[in-house]
Amino acid sequence: MLLSYCVVNTNAREHLLACLGAIERTHPGDVEHEILVLDNASDDGSAEAVRESHPEARLIALRARTGKAENDTTLLREARGRYCLLLNEDSELEPGATSALLEALEGDPGAGAAGAQLLRAGGEPKACAWRLPGVGTALAAALFMHRWATVQSRGVQTRSVGWVQSSAMLVRADAAAAVGYLDPDFFVYSDETDFCKRLHDAGWRILWVPAARAVHHDQLSTDSEARMRRTVEFHRNRDLYMRKHHSRPAALAVRALTAWFYAVRTVVAAVLRDDEKRWYWLHARQALRPGRGEGIRDAAEAYNRKR
Repeated sequence: MLLSYCVVNTNAREHLLACLGAIERTHPGDVEHEILVLDNASDDGSAEAVRESHPEARLIALRARTGKAENDTTLLREARGRYCLLLNEDSELEPGATSALLEALEGDPGAGAAGAQLLRAGGEPKACAWRLPGVGTALAAALFMHRWATVQSRGVQTRSVGWVQSSAMLVRADAAAAVGYLDPDFFVYSDETDFCKRLHDAGWRILWVPAARAVHHDQLSTDSEARMRRTVEFHRNRDLYMRKHHSRPAALAVRALTAWFYAVRTVVAAVLRDDEKRWYWLHARQALRPGRGEGIRDAAEAYNRKR
């Protein structure tokens, strides 16, 4: 059995090196493996650092930036393994994580993918598996019942879930190929949700494996413009998911319910004099009109034009 580690990196040299170091420390010695790194046109010396520090890795250095779904698909197509472990550059596997994920898929031939329990930098578990989005989940959020009704990453047993994050997700290669890999229309956000949905539709199960643990640093920029672009991209792609897999009335209902959820949070934050109120209000406006504004895709396209 060959396992392919598939890492996507965009301008996060130190996180990338930590990710690759964690792979070296935690890889089960009895499993043959390869490491593929896709550098998404970084300008911080990431590709050079991989060549110097990890010459065993197969490096794909892009000259123009593309989206996360397209990048993961490139790696999945290039990988030779029966299983492919998709990793963000800011994810660090903990000891036993890879073995637990492999055991889950080996033990369940009907499972197409398995996600790890993601941890914050301080070690606290974070929500990382959910029910698939729809009007029901949006209504639960509007009623502030989302943590109970939609989050599925709880308990200590491996379980079937709707979708898991691709920050640390083991994929059965033939299942990914059968559904056409990830959809490049999702530049970032909702790409793995759409992928898991299509795996479900093709008859595969998605597993959440709490015994597999990985620190996800979730490197959100403190720059207000970058945060705004992430917010735009998040709602743009959630709306794309709804329009792709549900009816237009359902997509419009989710827009309204999600906007309500964030509008209420805006009012509460204003009363509490919480500085987050401006971001909650941005979320409310973007949820209602996801086509407005410029997102991460627009920033990547502008970067590519400059190069």
